Amino acid sequence: MINRIFAPNLIVRAMALTTACSAISMPAMAQDEDKLAEVEKITVTATRRAGSVQDVPINIAALDGAQLEQKGVGDVSELLRFVPGIVAIDQGGRNGNPIIVRGINADPLGQGSGSDQGGTVATYLGEIPLAIDLRITDLDRVEVLLGPQGTLYGAGTLSGAIRYIPKKPQFDETEYSFRGDFFQTSESDDLGNDFGITLNLPLSDSFAFRAALDRYDDPGFIDQPFIVREIGVSEPDSPRGSDQLAPQEDVNGQESLTGKVGIRWMPIDEVDINLTYYFQDEENEGRTISSHRGELPTGLFENAQRVVEPNDESTDLLALEIVADLGFAELTSATGSSNYEETGQRDQTDLLISLEYSYETFPTFTAFTREEEEEETFNQEIRLVSTYESDLTWIVGWFYNKLENVGFSAEFTPGYAQFAGFDRPDNLEYFSASSEKITERAFYGELAYQITDDWQVTIGARHYKYAIQSQQTVDFPLFDPGFVAASLDEIEAREFDPTLGQNDDGSLFKFNTSYAISDDINLYFTISEGFRIGGVNGGGPCPDYDPDAPQGNCNLAPGQQFGPGPNDFAQFDERAYGPDTTRNHELGIKSQWLDGLLTVNGAVYQIDWEDNQLSSATVNASVPITINANGAESKGFEMSFKWLAADGLRLNGSFSRVLSELSADVPSLVRSIEPPGFTTRFIDGRKGDRLPGSPETQASFSATYSQELSNDAELFYSADFAWQSDILSRTAGYGSSFTLPSFGVANAGISYITDDWTVTAYANNLFDKFAETGVQSTELSNQTVNGASVRSFVTNVLRPRTFGVRFTYTFSD
Repeated sequence: MINRIFAPNLIVRAMALTTACSAISMPAMAQDEDKLAEVEKITVTATRRAGSVQDVPINIAALDGAQLEQKGVGDVSELLRFVPGIVAIDQGGRNGNPIIVRGINADPLGQGSGSDQGGTVATYLGEIPLAIDLRITDLDRVEVLLGPQGTLYGAGTLSGAIRYIPKKPQFDETEYSFRGDFFQTSESDDLGNDFGITLNLPLSDSFAFRAALDRYDDPGFIDQPFIVREIGVSEPDSPRGSDQLAPQEDVNGQESLTGKVGIRWMPIDEVDINLTYYFQDEENEGRTISSHRGELPTGLFENAQRVVEPNDESTDLLALEIVADLGFAELTSATGSSNYEETGQRDQTDLLISLEYSYETFPTFTAFTREEEEEETFNQEIRLVSTYESDLTWIVGWFYNKLENVGFSAEFTPGYAQFAGFDRPDNLEYFSASSEKITERAFYGELAYQITDDWQVTIGARHYKYAIQSQQTVDFPLFDPGFVAASLDEIEAREFDPTLGQNDDGSLFKFNTSYAISDDINLYFTISEGFRIGGVNGGGPCPDYDPDAPQGNCNLAPGQQFGPGPNDFAQFDERAYGPDTTRNHELGIKSQWLDGLLTVNGAVYQIDWEDNQLSSATVNASVPITINANGAESKGFEMSFKWLAADGLRLNGSFSRVLSELSADVPSLVRSIEPPGFTTRFIDGRKGDRLPGSPETQASFSATYSQELSNDAELFYSADFAWQSDILSRTAGYGSSFTLPSFGVANAGISYITDDWTVTAYANNLFDKFAETGVQSTELSNQTVNGASVRSFVTNVLRPRTFGVRFTYTFSD
């Protein structure tokens, strides 16, 4: 198995890093027993009670915020590389980074969204669920919970949860912190930078203020040589260097401003009130994609799209958290109100050519889509946790969430309307608009009993109920000269479609028991369940089948006829999809060895996934939809270790193996292309087909060494390596899936640390590994129709080697 998991070059590089770290540690072989006696412990509150990672009888990883800041970790894809069993698909700043835990994913990889409410992982900022990629700044810690947690959290956690715990205002000291980072990426023409400031002001013994502000400027590293000079006029398939093109360099740059302002008030010792405002504004220039696998002569860091694809996003959250000690229990009230806005542009030429509606007959055909979206959420969670001394303890909570979303997508084909004889001066070809309102309520709780000093049992339950209201319209303005596109306010004012509504409820269960074999070894067993709400696909219902009148762009009901053949009946409900649930069976161990210097934790698990939601397409017009499949399962194991190997030398490592696959056949699962041309064919998914999106094997290793200097300063050396095996882009696929090759990434750095200053020189992606982290479309799309090339098959790529210097100056009083 080792030979299958680690390629020879991986072994060589890992040995090189280990040897370097060992060489660094040679002067420190005379160990100080007092320093070896303690390994740092991070207090976590994932189970709603404070305790160390080793004390909590569930699979949890905790990452210290100060260490993340020192390493310069800025986003979730970097954060999760060293947590076993979880992966974030790195799609760059232009798109969201989907998070997949233990292989629980059936959706094909593709262009993501920054606001993904339908994921399998719940993300929390403090006590508030927030499904947005915020940059990681001014955090106390990050907690990663693997496996469903449906009876501990208000938001549904189908496969896991990530909690970003921000630093609170402190009453005991005034603190000013300045930080900066200058970096150069090998494929970029300009320097990038990241600057921030944090201020903590205690205004009295019970009132404090804290603020943080960070500005990030990444110049990008993807070039775009085939941008047309004028859309609808310039020839899009001109050769590189043609005067028809206006190439640009470093098109995937990003600028963001992230901040928070918080006040903390303790009017009495028993009440702690925190009011915090968070915000983030992003300006993204384009996607981090490469077209080197396409038919055009592009390099590894070149994008062959025809138009620029800017995207602006803004997010803000107002959170009020109140914690009160009632004597018998701790009361927590968490209220959050958030807003998300997005405006973007995408190259839509490939899609319209692949529809084979003769757009490509226009010699200078190029199309783009303009999109706008707004989303508002309101969350309220109230929780009681018993605090009195007893063998019987309990947790009870209530959760409410309201989400309102409105958006539109407008496709423009400049010059085509005049070419084809349509009366449409604005060249608006397609317009879809939708709005949705989701309300969700849940009651949950857990009851734990300490049977003996070493043995405890916990049971939990949750009952949830949700309702969805929705409306959607689709228009083809080329055929309607009088059509006027609606604004977001006008779309939001429309009445909901009663045929698209959905209501559902259900219950979840949890059982957990743990037994301490000794003070250093603890075994646990868990059965836990998670869920994700359903949704609607929009689109109108299909009329009854008539061979003389095609059904057109519509959604079929289960069993509805769509063709003349004996098997031409819909397999799924194309109008809506229901909730899906998971049940996790897990056996784990948490252990410490060598007088506490070595920590080794591990777990084996099996997750049964019922009614799993996955992407498909309508039979008519092949419009993307979500359906419920017939089930899947995931099984595997995870382990991690932390070892204080010598005075100042720390070694960390992790390993995970997961096998996730369909547990039943799924008729008409895979939408594939039948070249030549783009005729859609549907292929059955088969029991045992591997699920997409996550590697079967992950491994990581890191080493740090601290060396004290004579002037009371410190040198801190770090090196790490993370490796993952290949990833499928689609379930099964049978020709339409693409396999992302395995890759490993190494980082290294050295820091000079004093009481006030930390200065770090670092190299990320040290060996300049070219790696593909995500994919959109399939190789079957690489076709040319009437001289027009389709370029939709692209891959997301890892950032090339980056050198940088960052610093932090902290003054406290």
